[in-house]
Amino acid sequence: MPQPPEKLRKQYENTEFPTVILRFEDGHEIELPKGSRKGFDVWAGERVKILAVWDATAGEREKVDTWRAEQFQDEVV
Repeated sequence: MPQPPEKLRKQYENTEFPTVILRFEDGHEIELPKGSRKGFDVWAGERVKILAVWDATAGEREKVDTWRAEQFQDEVV
């Protein structure tokens, strides 16, 4: 029987875009305004889409990149 993936505690800091949305494989999202940092749990190997929101009133999102869980920084406590 295969081992379940490891749960990781990671973080992301938005220094570049007005708003960033991290979209996880299970569909949940985390929104980060510019200048903020957020810690989150993610499964090893999970892919997270990084979406930029330039104008919150337009409702449009631009896919910037897709990162694997291991590419995010470990959360600093």
